[in-house]
Amino acid sequence: MFALFRVQLGHWVVPAWTADTVDIDTREAPPRCPRRVTSGDFVRFHYNGSLPDGTPFESSYSAGEAYAMFVGKEQMTKGLDLGLLEMCVNELRLIKIPPHLAYGSKGVDGKIPADSSLHFSVQLLDVWNLEDKVQVESHYIPEQCPRKVQSSDYVRYHYNGTLLDGTSFDSSYSRNQTYNTYVGIGWLIAGMDQGLIGMCIGEHRHITIPPVLAYGEKGYEPVIPPQASLVFNVVLLDLHNPKDTVVIKTTFSPDNCTRRTQAKDFIRYHYNGTLLDGTMFDSSYQRNKTYNTYLGMGYIIKGMDEGLLGMCTGEHRTITMPPHLAYGEQGAGSIPGSAVLVFDVILVDFHNPTDEVQTEIFALPDNCVRKSRKGDLLRLRYNTTLMDGTLLDSSDMYGKTYNVVLGSGRLVSGMESALAGMCVSEKRRGTIPPHLAYGEEGIAGDVPGSAVLLFDVELIGLEEGLPDGYLFIWHDEVPSNLFELMDGDKDEKITLEEFSSYIKKEVDNGKGRLAPGFEADSIIKDMFSNQDRNKDGEISAPEFKLKADEDLEKHDEL
Repeated sequence: MFALFRVQLGHWVVPAWTADTVDIDTREAPPRCPRRVTSGDFVRFHYNGSLPDGTPFESSYSAGEAYAMFVGKEQMTKGLDLGLLEMCVNELRLIKIPPHLAYGSKGVDGKIPADSSLHFSVQLLDVWNLEDKVQVESHYIPEQCPRKVQSSDYVRYHYNGTLLDGTSFDSSYSRNQTYNTYVGIGWLIAGMDQGLIGMCIGEHRHITIPPVLAYGEKGYEPVIPPQASLVFNVVLLDLHNPKDTVVIKTTFSPDNCTRRTQAKDFIRYHYNGTLLDGTMFDSSYQRNKTYNTYLGMGYIIKGMDEGLLGMCTGEHRTITMPPHLAYGEQGAGSIPGSAVLVFDVILVDFHNPTDEVQTEIFALPDNCVRKSRKGDLLRLRYNTTLMDGTLLDSSDMYGKTYNVVLGSGRLVSGMESALAGMCVSEKRRGTIPPHLAYGEEGIAGDVPGSAVLLFDVELIGLEEGLPDGYLFIWHDEVPSNLFELMDGDKDEKITLEEFSSYIKKEVDNGKGRLAPGFEADSIIKDMFSNQDRNKDGEISAPEFKLKADEDLEKHDEL
């Protein structure tokens, strides 16, 4: 580089100088100037040096390297020392220096004639001082900041890195990948370690680092020159500490909570899954389907297994888990490595595979003559809902009671259990686990898979059924000549028409009773089929046999 910047000014004497002896013309001024050059600052700048007639004598641009030195310490001509004072980074100045503040009567052999004024076109690139510290300016701080970066935390952040004049040297955005590291343990340059302390998730910071806390005299070739101040625009996305555990915040808890989730329960829940900066990575709502799984058996990530314990149906929780209890350093799919995860969860229902039907009685009559049992015809009012209150079915939708024979197989087994032993006018609720309802498959479009049902029922009326296995009974003694009475044409064979005519007449005369809740013709046809043992469409005398003769039961039936 030209001797202008190599001369030892102590070897020659120039007259005393003052501000009005240097002509300064600012050609370009930056819109913002947070700092101006003062004596003692270290500066980096580009320049073109020429004589007044325009003859060039040296240029940092030609040399391919900006010039760097201290101001006011006689490391350059006194005129330039003076001309750089009060400059801003990115300011462009034309500095005219008289001979007595340049090289005077000696000049520079072969370059600068004696008694020459010098013109310097200077653009300031960098300024700092040995006493400088890291400068932090927050452009945005979120309203909620439950936790700030501390030493030994692990952080994930995006950044743009520039020199002080705005020249970019690196960006995490260009790699489409956050920078992930520990803070305060020497994995970062000292200035970055300091600049990240105290940040909130989502905070935007402008961190300015002097060279002594960055890459110093060596720089980081080829992108960071020696003695360069660095500026990082940082957005903090995530932080955790290896000692962190799952954090649970309950945002809503139902008033009634008779049971809480335990290990080995099967649960159904809705969730939104986000990163710590709010970026969503998954949602059960988008699939319009709950997430269903066993709890505490390793089917889900450890943090979720822990975070879902002790929940009530209908409870809302925010579960925050560090990466070592989630997807670790590798991440998964759209979840980056070393990411803290936040799940907003609503527990829809849960059960245990060992659960039975649970009944709760809300109203019970003073007098209960008879309780419902298998075979009885029940008249019901009911509502069937999911645990979150979603209505599945109701007798009110049809404007009439629902009539069903208990034990006929028209209801799922859990509802059959819930209806057993009821009194007329009784109101009760049955909580029915899915393995006693519609199972893992549910009913497409109606009942979700693995759903617990709430069966609210009122018994309006009851018609006593027949003993188990009976379709018809007589109120009095069975006629001894029953076959002859049925054989209307006396051909010693009973047809279905003869059989049906006789049974209906007995029912009409109040002498017998068919099982309630079924079509009479259907029951009579089944009775006839039972007697028609050779299936030839007729009952012969040898085929004809009372049920009492077969099983010695108390009541007689065909």
